[in-house]
Amino acid sequence: MKYSPRHCRCWKISTGLLTAILVVSFHVRAEHMLVEAESFTERGGWELDTQFIDIMGSPYLLAHGLGEPVKDATTLVTFPAHGPFKVFVRTKDWVARWNAPGTPGKFQLLINGKALSETFGTKGAEWFWQEGGTYEVQDKSVNFALHDLTGFDGRCDAIFFTNDMNFTPPNDATLGKFRKQMLGLPEQPADGGTYDLVVVGGGYAGMGAAISAARLGCKVALIQDRGVLGGNGSSEVRVWAMGGTRRGLFPNLGEIIDEFCDHAKASPGTFEEFGDAKKEALVRAEKNIALFLNTRMIRVEMKDGKIAAVIGMDVRSSKETRFAAKLFADTTGHGAVGADAGADLTVKETGHMGMSNMWRWKDTGTPQPFPDVPWALPLEMADFPYPKRDHAEWFWETGFNKNPLTELEYMRDWNLRAAFGAFSAMKTKEEKDKHVNAKLEWVAYVGGVRESRQLLGDVILSRDDIVNQKPYPDGCVPTTWDIDLHYPKEQYAKKFPDDPFISKAEFDSRVDKQIGYPVPYRCLYSRNIPNLFMAGRCLSVTHEALGTVRVMKTGGMMGEVVGKAASICVKYDCSPRDVYQNYFDELKDLMNQHGKMRRDTVTSKLYMPAGESPPPPVPVAAKVEANKGVDPKTLAGIVIDDTQAKLTGDWKSAQNLKGFIGAHYLYHSPAKNAAARFEFTVPTSGNYEVRTAHQPHENRATNTRVTVESADGSKTVTVNQRKEAPLAGGWVSLGVYRFDAGKPGAITISAEGADGIVHADAVQILNSK
Repeated sequence: MKYSPRHCRCWKISTGLLTAILVVSFHVRAEHMLVEAESFTERGGWELDTQFIDIMGSPYLLAHGLGEPVKDATTLVTFPAHGPFKVFVRTKDWVARWNAPGTPGKFQLLINGKALSETFGTKGAEWFWQEGGTYEVQDKSVNFALHDLTGFDGRCDAIFFTNDMNFTPPNDATLGKFRKQMLGLPEQPADGGTYDLVVVGGGYAGMGAAISAARLGCKVALIQDRGVLGGNGSSEVRVWAMGGTRRGLFPNLGEIIDEFCDHAKASPGTFEEFGDAKKEALVRAEKNIALFLNTRMIRVEMKDGKIAAVIGMDVRSSKETRFAAKLFADTTGHGAVGADAGADLTVKETGHMGMSNMWRWKDTGTPQPFPDVPWALPLEMADFPYPKRDHAEWFWETGFNKNPLTELEYMRDWNLRAAFGAFSAMKTKEEKDKHVNAKLEWVAYVGGVRESRQLLGDVILSRDDIVNQKPYPDGCVPTTWDIDLHYPKEQYAKKFPDDPFISKAEFDSRVDKQIGYPVPYRCLYSRNIPNLFMAGRCLSVTHEALGTVRVMKTGGMMGEVVGKAASICVKYDCSPRDVYQNYFDELKDLMNQHGKMRRDTVTSKLYMPAGESPPPPVPVAAKVEANKGVDPKTLAGIVIDDTQAKLTGDWKSAQNLKGFIGAHYLYHSPAKNAAARFEFTVPTSGNYEVRTAHQPHENRATNTRVTVESADGSKTVTVNQRKEAPLAGGWVSLGVYRFDAGKPGAITISAEGADGIVHADAVQILNSK
């Protein structure tokens, strides 16, 4: 609980009034009390939202109840005096910026169980101090409660009481100083210790860096502003971990990431699939890591052009702590450490990839109500892709032309309006009978951001470097994802052209999926801040190159390399750049070691902990052999493999997705005149079931067109290749058709008009008696 001690201050006193005070020797005493919402002893059902501290100045509590009012947040406070106090609550009407009807963020402040007359969250398009009338203090110790009225994202930053009826708390740049004064916080931050490496950001890249450095003898602080680790790969955002590990030039890179990565079957998956507790337990098991959850980096200290320390703020108490180190790693995604330190950087303010807030619904088996949401986006079923698999995926994305740093809260709130508007359409529009039993299960209130700042290193990796396989002498981390860039999807952008909320992915598939393109080490440190590393999506790449390196496992491996390089910096008292110039052979040796290898200090020898053994090496050739496809000769009926297909367009082959038929499968980006044609003849005339095989993936098309040419003519069927095939072995039935003996039949899989990558593996023809 936070509240101010008694204060004796005169605010905004005019010269004339000051003279009068001096003449009569009269002193006015005002009592103020500030209670930060995030410091409530019990948060109840309110969520602690730390995403927008840089925008609005503070963490806050969010009533994210999906249309059902959340349990009260409560705390005990002690007033500084008896008597009347004027009440202010810092909040906003979060849909007012769009002049939307209704006030979904309504809540009350209860004092000793009784609500103030004012309802909060009903005014103001921006954060401000909403007046709440006066409260007569009779008992100094009272119970406060935030009482949600809607379940639709009411928000409370702070509560302020004053017995000076003419005083209003500031809402401008002085608010931060005002908070400190009211809370009685010390001027200087507490000492959080001195480390070899301070890692700021607890996503995959940050975890990889911290664990890797700690196992090589470095003393590490890992700072994360949320209560869970994993970043976009946590249960709060639920983007499944993609990117190939354990391959390429250094096939042991990725072993650390494989220890904690999720195994979700879809994005978004379930809470359990993302294993938040497993991630935290793995980090806490490392004796060389000091983990600081719920700690936000708010500024850096510089000395002689280097970072001397970062200052972290506890997002629950506002107390500040100083973390000093020789080296720092920016794994924040936003490049926040580098930006505050003055690192060279770029920001693509428009035409960038946006923020996603995914959601899930379920069929409960019994009728479920859903409130009216007049403030949500007024959507019809045709305005969005129907979430057939009971969840809305990565493409619920917005903010492409919004500032990727200053308008994040806008983006998140727009996504919420879109999600609630879509679910309302499902419940009330033309297909409402299908959704009588539907209930919202989960909506992400933490946004998954793809692109903001790029910190610049000695190499700025480009698309051309990757697709042309430009050899860099310091290539290390394998990137295996397609160059995957997101844009608004025209089909769904007509109603809201300025704020589209459904995206499409455009793929450049010229990335080696088996070996990967080795990202240079020189992309992983700042070119002008001598002791700053970076890993994850804020590394030194162009917008186009970011499309392949931004996925979680790839970013995690960057962290592994940073941790190893940091140990060399500590050993030789050198900079990250010196590692490349003078000690790169030693870094190569470390990158060739297993992820479980350890040493007690940076100067001791590597060893394997007792009772542990490294995973067996997985060279690329062995990996391909282990993933050998199903022999078509073992399958029933007529099977035509993709190796026998007649192709138009630039089809690529791959073996990454398990369960394929024959030697490999084929894939193609959406394109006109790109097709795979499977021709055959049947031995006897009759009816035959036609099947196609595919292996599902989140980047596959949901509307792949497959045309069957039979004795009855031509028929086109649409196949959702993003969804797991319903039949055993990865087969999808296209129906039963008549074929005549000796006359050619054909199945054509087309990439034209597809909304993702089109997959072509095999065709099966089964006699249907």
